[in-house]
Amino acid sequence: MPKITNDWLNVIGEEFNKEYYLKLRRILIREYKTQTIFPAADDIFNAFHFTPFDRVKVLILGQDPYHDFNQAMGLSFAVSPTQPKLPPSLVNIYKELHDDLGCYIPNNGWLKKWADQGVLLLNSVLTVRAHQAFSHSSLGWQSFTDSVIKAVNTIDRPVVYILWGRPAQEKKALINNPRHLVLCSPHPSPLSASRGFFGSRPFSRTNEFLKANGAEPIDWQIENI
Repeated sequence: MPKITNDWLNVIGEEFNKEYYLKLRRILIREYKTQTIFPAADDIFNAFHFTPFDRVKVLILGQDPYHDFNQAMGLSFAVSPTQPKLPPSLVNIYKELHDDLGCYIPNNGWLKKWADQGVLLLNSVLTVRAHQAFSHSSLGWQSFTDSVIKAVNTIDRPVVYILWGRPAQEKKALINNPRHLVLCSPHPSPLSASRGFFGSRPFSRTNEFLKANGAEPIDWQIENI
């Protein structure tokens, strides 16, 4: 579990020394030795490596990593660029992106282009056992990721939070900065996408808000590989 080394340390570095995190780390060391855990340990903090704190413009909050092989890479909703099969939630995200902004649906789910532009692709829980969704939901990750949400809340410039699904929307209580925009809708999973995710236009609404506040919009188009 390589630590974060960029400017995130200035705002959440103390979390690594707290008792809950030291306990979490001990459990994860054992889990990685005895179980198949996703993502790979070196990828756990990719969201922070790819999107420094001072560049955050958008925070998209997921639940926990994909739990099948060759998928989770440390970015919420993204999958490995070598994974040809897209998870259903990401398929629906691409459908909404196409309907919202006219972006073509790419042949991969590698969302690093978003991260490089300031989209923090965060999960509430950063690890999972293979084929066992939410299996690490009780280890303490939420304390860590809540500290991230609170840190972004302190940013003194407009930021967009995109909260998909009820668990993500419960984090709205942590966001009280009037400069920020919070967009909520049902989760893009096949179970709930038709209940209000489709047609919610999160991508164009994000860009409209950023442009209205003098910030560069996000180029949401993921290119084919």
